[in-house]
Amino acid sequence: MIFEEALVLNRPFDEVVADVKKAFSTQGFGALTEIDMKATLKAKLDQDIDRYSILGMCNPNFASQALDACPQIGVLLPCNVVVRETDDGVTVEVMDPGLMASITGDPAIEPLAAEVRELINNALAQLN
Repeated sequence: MIFEEALVLNRPFDEVVADVKKAFSTQGFGALTEIDMKATLKAKLDQDIDRYSILGMCNPNFASQALDACPQIGVLLPCNVVVRETDDGVTVEVMDPGLMASITGDPAIEPLAAEVRELINNALAQLN
């Protein structure tokens, strides 16, 4: 699976973004980056899209362990969480950390990915 199961929430966009940050923080993640794709595409291409943010979430403990095991994994960090407006509500999507393990082919990453998947799922469960 490439993505954890997407959540569709019927709350205001800004509230969902704040809730995502809060839920992930309870699992040891912090938001390193926040990319406003709507504003970026408007500024760079004069293109209008629905609200779409990419939150670069990082759990320093697991990031450190992953980098120790496989220094090249940095190209896959941080863990991006997408929050976007859709016709059905506000959708939250996260890549399955297991994909990182399969991309690297390094078996040392697999148990870390499993633990991070559990933390992500815990955070997503708090959003419902």
